[in-house]
Amino acid sequence: MIVVIVALESELSRRTLPRGFELVHAGVGKINAALATSAVLHAHRPELVVNYGTAGAIGGAARGLVEVGRVIQRDMLAVPLAPRGVTPFDRDGPEIANGRPGLCCASGDSFVTASDAWLQQQRVDLVDMELFAIARACARAQVPWRAYKFVTDEAGEAAADDWRARVGDGEALFLGVLESLRGMGEGAH
Repeated sequence: MIVVIVALESELSRRTLPRGFELVHAGVGKINAALATSAVLHAHRPELVVNYGTAGAIGGAARGLVEVGRVIQRDMLAVPLAPRGVTPFDRDGPEIANGRPGLCCASGDSFVTASDAWLQQQRVDLVDMELFAIARACARAQVPWRAYKFVTDEAGEAAADDWRARVGDGEALFLGVLESLRGMGEGAH
């Protein structure tokens, strides 16, 4: 079984999902994403978890539907106990990679509307609000994950308006990706 985790129905609707995929609408933010992912991992033990959602581009280079290969946490601020992005006393590292080529996404529980030099220093391409939690839950459960993000905005002053205008625009592109994953089984990871 392949499980697709999405924050909102406005990003991907159940009625458009092809057969053979289980869709979970997790809600916005890392806590909702962690809870939903943990529940689905426990209940179904899927062979693959795929996260789809919207994202803001950092530096404006990313466009359209992109694949994410690594994710970091952008809002863990526990200085002086640990540098930004690092959870103090955590046994896991601050970056989670899925072994696939792709962009770097930084997750956090805030909507990015201004430049942040730290994101550029970390070579971040995209920002979202859920992927780090999904990837962490999958890594701990030893379940492979993939992530695809549709870039709706440039994470600047107009980000909220641009996101509202484009939140559903990547659905058809992502459904094409799902068709390519159908039947791949273990080869999908």
